[in-house]
Amino acid sequence: MRAGVFSPNHIGNDAAIFNNVAEQLRKRGCEVKIYSEEQFISGAVEESVILNMCREQRSIALLQKLEQQGALVINSGFGIENCTRERMTRILLGSNIPYPTSIIVNTNEGIRDALAAAGIERGWIKRGDFHAMHKEDVCYVRHSQEAQEVLQEFFLRGIKRAVINKHLEGDLIKFYGVTGTGFFYWFYPMSANHSKYGDEAINGVEHNYRFSEEKLKAMTAKAADILDIKIYGGDCIISPEGNISIIDFNDWPSFAPCRVEAAPHIARLIMNLIKEHQKKNG
Repeated sequence: MRAGVFSPNHIGNDAAIFNNVAEQLRKRGCEVKIYSEEQFISGAVEESVILNMCREQRSIALLQKLEQQGALVINSGFGIENCTRERMTRILLGSNIPYPTSIIVNTNEGIRDALAAAGIERGWIKRGDFHAMHKEDVCYVRHSQEAQEVLQEFFLRGIKRAVINKHLEGDLIKFYGVTGTGFFYWFYPMSANHSKYGDEAINGVEHNYRFSEEKLKAMTAKAADILDIKIYGGDCIISPEGNISIIDFNDWPSFAPCRVEAAPHIARLIMNLIKEHQKKNG
């Protein structure tokens, strides 16, 4: 299970999808044991098939070690690491996935010239080294002076690296997907009153700009494949012209508005991966 510190304002939702999937696997004849992230780090897990929502750095390193030793790990520890901000930004931009203009900076440096050169005025400053654990790990800024002040706060909090994304105007949507199952769900978080920190209000009420759902599905599936994530979700901005840009991508989110529908598909994915793993390894 995911440690509570990595489920800000979503502890119950994260636990719910995890338990729903465990129950679906039991219905399919699997023996499922549930451990806390702390137990996993302590070495309590000996199974060769590991389904996880881990985010702790020590957990990720251990997942990667077990994968290299032949265990089946879902989501991959390497994929989870790819979803940390700096790595995700570099990978998505390097793979020509539509993503905001961004700069990656040290938190102890001056950034006004770099922001001007990148054409970033309003933007989002996000800790680059890790997943968000606090509201202050993702901050909206309106101009370069405010950006510099927020970056200084990051530095004083011990955060050494940050990603600054250009703010994109348009409709904010959230999406969830499960690789290889056909399951895909998207919605407008403002209309659904779905929020983690309240940042969704920055873009305001949606205008229902027209866009291609098939393009959205294909783009997010491609991003999941590039990042090496099977169970995924995230956020996109739809421009007034209908262009789609991914602004965030998460390894195994809560699936809160669709967990009942998603759980059987996640279980089916896991069963298929287990069969492939057993066939590959005799």
